[in-house]
Parts: sequence; C-alpha cells; structure tokens
Amino acid sequence: MAEQVRQRIEQIGRLNSQPITGYGVAKVLESGDPKFQKGDLVWGMTGWEEYSIITPTQTLFKIHDKDVPLSYYTGILGMPGMTAYAGFHEVCSPKKGETVFVSAASGAVGQLVGQFAKMLGCYVVGSAGSKEKVDLLKSKFGFDEAFNYKEEQDLSAALKRYFPDGIDIYFENVGGKMLDAVLVNMKLYGRIAVCGMISQYNLEQTEGVHNLFCLITKRIRMEGFLVFDYYHLYPKYLEMVIPQIKAGKVVYVEDVAHGLESAPTALVGLFSGRNIGKQVVMVSRE
Repeated sequence: MAEQVRQRIEQIGRLNSQPITGYGVAKVLESGDPKFQKGDLVWGMTGWEEYSIITPTQTLFKIHDKDVPLSYYTGILGMPGMTAYAGFHEVCSPKKGETVFVSAASGAVGQLVGQFAKMLGCYVVGSAGSKEKVDLLKSKFGFDEAFNYKEEQDLSAALKRYFPDGIDIYFENVGGKMLDAVLVNMKLYGRIAVCGMISQYNLEQTEGVHNLFCLITKRIRMEGFLVFDYYHLYPKYLEMVIPQIKAGKVVYVEDVAHGLESAPTALVGLFSGRNIGKQVVMVSRE
C-alpha cells in the first residue's frame, strides 16, 4: 500500500504544478488583509513549501497564545483538536459513565477523543496497530484499555471482551471490518461519529459493510461530519483546552520529521501506521 501511495503522490506532482497543500503554522511576512499584520503567527492551509502566497485568508487563524509549542496549532490546537472536540462533544452528545470506543486511537485525533472522554468520566477503549501504540494509549493518554487490532482474529469477539454490555459511543476513524464488528456490539441508542475510514482510502475496491441493519434494530445514530462546519466553536474550544494543556491534564504526542524533503516519506508512513501520534514536518524554526 505504501508504494501505491508514493506512486500516487508522484502522479499528482506531475499533473499539478502547484505544491501540495496542508495544515501548517506560518509567519506573516507581508499582508494585504487588514486582519493580519507583518510578524503575526497564523495556522491554516499552507503549501508544502518554505514561502506561500495564501488566498483566500479565510482559511487562516491568528495565533494569540504562544505559551505552548507552535506545532500544537497543526494538532491539538488546530484542525485535529477541533475535529476531536466537535465529533465527540457535538456529534456524539456524550454523558458521564458511558462506554466509548475509538479506532486509530493513537493518531492525531484519536488520542484526544480518548482524553476528552476520560475527562467526562467515560470508560474508554482504543485500538491501534502496534504494541508500542497500545502501551502509549494506556500509559500516557489514560485509556482504560487498548488492543492491537492486528493481533485479533475476531474483532467482534475482541470488542465483546472489552465491552461486555455494549458500546455507547464509537468514534470512527477506520471503516471496513472494524465498523462491521462495532455495529453488532453497539448498545441501543448508541451514537457513531464518522470522522474517517483510513482502511478504505487506497483500496481499488472498497469493502462493503454487512451489519448496517443494526442501525435499525438498535436505533443507532451514525453521523458523518466535517470540522469546517464547527469552526465557529473554535474560541470555545480554546477556552476549554488550553488551561488543560498548561495544567498537564491533556497531553499530546507528535512524530516530528525534519526538513521539507522529508514530507513525502512522512505522508506515505501515515498509511502504514509508521507514525506515533500526530505527524508533523518541521520546515523551519521560529
């Protein structure tokens, strides 16, 4: 799969003379927008390049709090953080004491969903693809339990082991066989926030889901969402999370690659699970 992704990136590069775009942190050198001044630090959509001309500027957020690592604005204080917050709190409407399952739980979003759920008093289990990641979920992020999905012959049986009475909330990052297994283990009136389906992105033919009838029999609400629809809540989110970060009650793990030349390899690594935590490419230092 990694080689297929690499070839696809090269193909896009040949077809498109423009640099790949993604979320980044930058310093304003010149601005024609009165909302931004020279020297301001911003986060938002930037190019995979050392210098970018960014229009429209509606995709940029000014950074006010600089007492945290600036790279956090590509993660916990940026799009992934807002994704975790919106998907868990707004889409899933969680309650204290509920049971929560997070797939791809050690990633940029999953690690935060688990911590937000624990802060609310939920029982939280995560899945990941290596022993190192499973240990991280329990020892650093505070998950109650975690398992390596690659070591489970029967995903449904594994979920039944950790959720004998069923799952109230599933934060979906994987799709495919994992989603199928979750559906039969959901409680009545459970909620599923569909954030992503990384297992399906690079398949020539996507896998079908066979247990969708459970949505009817268990009265499950399954909802896809995009973080862009929730950016109006960003100030509220910062007000909640920044004090938690500074108090050490929420932690965030990054996997940092150095130099713009390392970006393609870092991207390909996402699809084979090589990264631990949020993948960041450090282009230059402030």
